[in-house]
Amino acid sequence: MKYKMYDEMMEQPDSIRKTFDKELPKMEEISKKIEKVNKIYLIGCGSSISTCYSVREAIRTVADLNIEVFTGYEFYYNKKLNMNENSIAIFTSQSGETADTLTALKRTKEYKIPTVSISNEKDSSMIKEADYPIITQCGRETAILGTKTYVTQLACLYQILFKASDYENKDALLKDLYNLPGILENLLKSTEDDNKALAKQFKDEDIFYCLGAGPNFGLAFKLAMTMLMEGAIKHACPLFSEEFRHGLIERAEKDVPIIFLSADLEADEITKKAIDFSNNLNAKTIVYDLKDYADVNKLLSPFILVIPLEWFVYYLAHFNGEDPGSTRHIGKVRYE
Repeated sequence: MKYKMYDEMMEQPDSIRKTFDKELPKMEEISKKIEKVNKIYLIGCGSSISTCYSVREAIRTVADLNIEVFTGYEFYYNKKLNMNENSIAIFTSQSGETADTLTALKRTKEYKIPTVSISNEKDSSMIKEADYPIITQCGRETAILGTKTYVTQLACLYQILFKASDYENKDALLKDLYNLPGILENLLKSTEDDNKALAKQFKDEDIFYCLGAGPNFGLAFKLAMTMLMEGAIKHACPLFSEEFRHGLIERAEKDVPIIFLSADLEADEITKKAIDFSNNLNAKTIVYDLKDYADVNKLLSPFILVIPLEWFVYYLAHFNGEDPGSTRHIGKVRYE
């Protein structure tokens, strides 16, 4: 049986292609603006804040851009905003109507801080409100956990921020970014069967711990918060790999499923130690390693690892009689 999420996963490569074809000039204009500011705020919720976490950690390891990440209401209540600061705020939302993010955008405009919105809905409030709107060209997305809007939003953030950065290898990274659609097409074909089998093996598990370092923490956050909890209806907890030895180390024991995301980044020295520790305890250790899937700049690993993870969550939901794109309570609760 195919769910709507299946079609939306398959549309990921073209969504990136179409977005770069249409929106690249606007993204380059924003990059030039960012080169002149002292601080960049990234604001989002759910899958959208996970993209903010990933690009922040990717940039922090190689460049000097000053980036802070907030949820919508965290930013709204930030008392340090002022009209004299030289900053820019980038707001991320698939729908462009996320109430907390939209409220934060409106507050930002009161402080005369330039605003950027990245959204998939061209007529949304966030697109209309922003000084610099970027519209991802994904078509309507209905699956709750976010597939094509996730990778495309993340691609926009990488393009904008790395283009503005002083990262010495940014041209090579951006070249790899432009080549992602072809790589993702191959991964969508090659990783389904293995992750279907893995999902069948783990279908009866009720809780997963999800760990990643650097840009893969953002993906671990998305995996736990919007993929496993919202899509597969499983309990899940995201952690920085470096935090494994605080708390989780006392719960990591035989038969506890722990998902590790690894890319052989400098920060993955601790990831590897955590994997070894888990294996020695006979924990149910699941490792997604960049080297098994693609040869790209390691900072781009979230784009690569999300594809096999999508298949894992898709079939995990299926084997439990759930539609991975449906919701039970989201939509009933709104904060105005």
